[in-house]
Amino acid sequence: MVRSSSLNGDSSASHRRTPSRTVTLGHIQPQAPSCRTVYCNDRDSNMPVRFKGNSISTTKYNVFTFLPKGLFEQFRRIANIYFLGISCLSLTPISPVSPITNVAPLSMVLLVSLIKEAFEDWKRFQNDMSINNSTVEILQGQQWVPIPWRKLQVGDIVKIKQDAFFPADILFLSSTNPDGICYVETANLDGETNLKIRKALERTWDYLVPEKASEFKGEIQCEQPNNSLYTFTGNLVVQKQTLPLSPDQLLLRGCSLRNTEYIVGAVVFTGHETKVMMNAMNAPSKRSTLEKKLDKLIITIFCVLLTMCLIGAIGCSIVTDREDLYLGLQKSDWEYHNRLAIGFFTFFTLITLFSSIIPISLYVSIEMIKFIQSTQFINRDLNMYHAETNTPALARTSNLNEELGQVEYIFSDKTGTLTRNLMEFFKCSIGGISYGCGVTEIERGIAQRNGLKVHEEERSTGAIREKGFNFDDPRLMRGAWRNEPDPDLCKELFRCLAICHTVLPEGDESPEKIVYQAASPDEAALVTAAKNFGFFFYRRTPTTVYVRESHVEKMGKIQDVAYEILNVLEFNSTRKRQSVVCRYPDGRLVLYCKGADNVIFERLADGMDDVRKVTREHLEHFGSSGLRTLCLAYRDLDPETYNSWNEKFIQAKSALRDREKKLDEVAELIEKDLTLIGSTAIEDKLQEGVPNCIETLSRAGIKIWVLTGDKMETAINIAYACNLINNDMKQFIISSETDAIREAEERGDQVEIARVIKEEVKKELRKSLEEAQLYMHTVAGPKLALVIDGKCLMYALDPSLRVTLLSLSLNCTSVVCCRVSPLQKAQVTSLVRKGAKKITLSIGDGANDVSMIQAAHVGIGISGMEGMQAVMASDFAIAQFRFLTDLLLVHGRWSYLRICKVVMYFFYKNLTFTLTQFWFTFRTGFSGQRFYDDWFQSLYNVFFTALPVIVLGLFEKDVSASLSKRYPELYREGIRNSFFKWRVVAVWATSAVYQSLVCYLFVTTSSFGAINSSGKIFGLWDVSTLVFTCLVIAVNVRILLMSNSITRWHYITVGGSILAWLVFAFVYCGITTSRDRNENVYFVIYVLMSTFYFYFTLLLIPAVSLLGDFIYQWVERWFYPYDYQIVQEIHRHESDASKADHLEIENELTPQEARSYAISQLPRELSKHTGFAFDSPGYESFFASQLGVYAPQKAWDVARRASMRSRPKVPKK
Repeated sequence: MVRSSSLNGDSSASHRRTPSRTVTLGHIQPQAPSCRTVYCNDRDSNMPVRFKGNSISTTKYNVFTFLPKGLFEQFRRIANIYFLGISCLSLTPISPVSPITNVAPLSMVLLVSLIKEAFEDWKRFQNDMSINNSTVEILQGQQWVPIPWRKLQVGDIVKIKQDAFFPADILFLSSTNPDGICYVETANLDGETNLKIRKALERTWDYLVPEKASEFKGEIQCEQPNNSLYTFTGNLVVQKQTLPLSPDQLLLRGCSLRNTEYIVGAVVFTGHETKVMMNAMNAPSKRSTLEKKLDKLIITIFCVLLTMCLIGAIGCSIVTDREDLYLGLQKSDWEYHNRLAIGFFTFFTLITLFSSIIPISLYVSIEMIKFIQSTQFINRDLNMYHAETNTPALARTSNLNEELGQVEYIFSDKTGTLTRNLMEFFKCSIGGISYGCGVTEIERGIAQRNGLKVHEEERSTGAIREKGFNFDDPRLMRGAWRNEPDPDLCKELFRCLAICHTVLPEGDESPEKIVYQAASPDEAALVTAAKNFGFFFYRRTPTTVYVRESHVEKMGKIQDVAYEILNVLEFNSTRKRQSVVCRYPDGRLVLYCKGADNVIFERLADGMDDVRKVTREHLEHFGSSGLRTLCLAYRDLDPETYNSWNEKFIQAKSALRDREKKLDEVAELIEKDLTLIGSTAIEDKLQEGVPNCIETLSRAGIKIWVLTGDKMETAINIAYACNLINNDMKQFIISSETDAIREAEERGDQVEIARVIKEEVKKELRKSLEEAQLYMHTVAGPKLALVIDGKCLMYALDPSLRVTLLSLSLNCTSVVCCRVSPLQKAQVTSLVRKGAKKITLSIGDGANDVSMIQAAHVGIGISGMEGMQAVMASDFAIAQFRFLTDLLLVHGRWSYLRICKVVMYFFYKNLTFTLTQFWFTFRTGFSGQRFYDDWFQSLYNVFFTALPVIVLGLFEKDVSASLSKRYPELYREGIRNSFFKWRVVAVWATSAVYQSLVCYLFVTTSSFGAINSSGKIFGLWDVSTLVFTCLVIAVNVRILLMSNSITRWHYITVGGSILAWLVFAFVYCGITTSRDRNENVYFVIYVLMSTFYFYFTLLLIPAVSLLGDFIYQWVERWFYPYDYQIVQEIHRHESDASKADHLEIENELTPQEARSYAISQLPRELSKHTGFAFDSPGYESFFASQLGVYAPQKAWDVARRASMRSRPKVPKK
């Protein structure tokens, strides 16, 4: 076998593994399907396996696939397939129109879409090239040689310097830091800026310099590439010694090295097999509900087209007779041999003639409108800008803008979403004694609801207040805990807080200057609490934690103690606890454990019932105050027990398969017979504006569900504080904390426990549903709320109970689910989305909310304290929960209104145009004679009527942003889908029929007697050009009639479109060539403009055609007003206060922010209401709906109040 050590050749992009048959390749063994073997510092041995190269590509296309794949993407749309078929038909002899009529618009639409795709892909390609050509140093011989990332191969030994990014997934071998540790920032991976500690195996610490590293010839046996960021199982075989590998030794691509001069490592996974690239999958493709309904509308229009063609085909077969000599039919015209053939060919002729009924530019226009709405309006709205974190709103997709205006159900996480995720140590319980003074926000809210006055206790003289610590109790502060009944237990609690964690200290080793880097704010708060109690954690190595302890031996004495960390049993969502085994300097072995109360209580030693009972009461009190609780426990270990257990732990840690499961099983063996120390309580304050936001959204008809992992008491009290639940509501509480379930759990039979819980849940669900239905049938029944915990929810989501749960939930105004897992969050969201067919929105801030965010119609990520994984999986990102008010009630409602009007206008203008051609077929014996010139038909959609509708989609506003939030009930029109119903379609269709008849009949009838300046009567092309001119004017002016707000862009585009047609007509009618067909319209426009009839018609016909729409809008506004029209009438005499609001905001901004604000608000400042001519008497029903009372309008009330003024006019200043 020939071996090559060249570093210039890229490894193959195709990853072909060796077949599972016996192959002799030196010491190289075939790769097992579930295991990867990598030979470090030996490219030749890795070559037969053909690992993937390190070059990455995130582009959708390449030079060869762009055209076929791009066209395939475009023709996935049914409308484009339709126009492709029409274009093909227009190439046949049966087409009455030139192929250019259909080919040109289709080509233009496809060209614009492909250019957009190419531009986006070119940006991706440039980014890929920049990354692939970054340099990294690899070991070649006995020296470091820089090469591009793309040439890196599996097994290479690499050197990564401080602040550099890791080019691949690398096995950490050695570091310039002592004890083989390095610090890693994973912000690119999960958004968390806190540093993570990674530790190399002690056996590889020496491979730091190139001379020594060149001697390293290890063999890595590990799992195959996968997308699990936080797990890694493998073994390193060095000189026949097998060492277990864990995630602590894996440095992931995309992360960066911090606080370390350089490290040396071996490449394990490259390119698209790295964990970050395997996670770089697109979020599930989401289509808005309105877009799906648009497909149904297009299918309906297509059916109308078929009906029109069928009428024409039948008519043609009836009126066409071969004996009519004037038709000039010859014997060779075989298609006219019988009536069936005549009808058949006429049918396809008319399809090409009427093809413009389906708007070809609809999708492109909507995409453009949505894109500008997202980038210019949502992203630049300073009402959704969070100054503290410098975070604006971000629309990560523009596909779902209008979906924001139809949301009926919101599913929200609690921590970090409703609350700030800024944790403060507030209270604790030690040995059955509760410590800590002060009143939480939740307690204030409870007292306020009950009409009680809260007595604020004054803080003690020595109270300490810093970030993460808001505890006040002189019994524990400044060493006073030594005088408590059980000081030893106090000492155990403080040591547990100082030792049992994964926090990294940064900065000076002094209490004032040290900074704690923690995986969660809770951990940082607990370690900060230990510091303020006199147990200052100041240094960490991979095997030791250093704590500066005060007042332990005697008051005032300070000593530095090093605790050896022997094992860490990490926290996960299944275990719900974290433990460390440590050795004191005197040799004492202790297991410290902290976790959820139910998990710790199950593992306590016998004889602790009294302390457990009192601690449980304290936990319930802490929970009712809205505090987050943890229980702490410890266990003294004898050396023999520990050594026996540690052997099993090492075996489990070395396992290549099911390592996590085996580690959990081994942990169960030692996490038992615990001694309860006590509990801690941390306050997580509510975000600013959350209660008002929830109240506003509830008035808008939106139901809000809270899905949280917290205890039921905490969740309920947060719900009270948020105005989600109040005392006037009837609450249905389904909890697993019942006597029957407790008795079953005490017996310990898992099958019996499952049966009992399911029966209890079934009984409670049915009982609650019956009661809810009774309340729903009463006239003034209370609002309903459901509270259910995760254990009960698991059984309630069973297929046999799912329907009952859904029925009960839909009858409730608020739902709170406690102790739920990430999977259950997604299941509940999917239950409402698919079961109730309602539009859902999920909002969260952490990695545990990703599945819920992706399961909903719209996913909102909050860029908070738990990293950016929720944001990266979301459709929209905001910084605070309260910004939902602006996102939904303003931008969402406006987007829904705009897109609905755009779609209806497209439908109307194309139907109007096509119907004039349809009416003409009745005069031509259904022969398929075209009424318009080919270029008129081609450019009608893409040039003469394209821009005004885009302006409508961008700047349409029924009411201002402030009124949208002042009257949240306006949002209900979107929930009811009031602007995209079949009734609305029918109204627009009627308008199209009326206008087409007016334009066609008025012109054709009056032109019989019209003559030009030469004394000749008008011909076909004179009449059709005049009709086309009237149509262009009418449909463009219709935009102004349907707009609630008009900007200068409306006038520019409407006037510009009409002018563009006239200029085109002048040029087009003034030229002719021997090869085209425009000799028909040659000089037509000049002949028309020489007559008075032309100008009189242009004034009369559009006015008469729009008169019907004007009368309809008058009747609708007077007798059947929409809610927004009522609000318009209420405030029509008020000056636009938005500019004053703008000035107030600008005063608080920096010059750069003010400039950004001014730019983003330009369209809004230019927009002015047109004024409304008709008072609407329908106010009572609107205000009744605000109060939840149904009060239908009565015709006689309308007539009686017709002449009444709602309020006197405010004189203009």
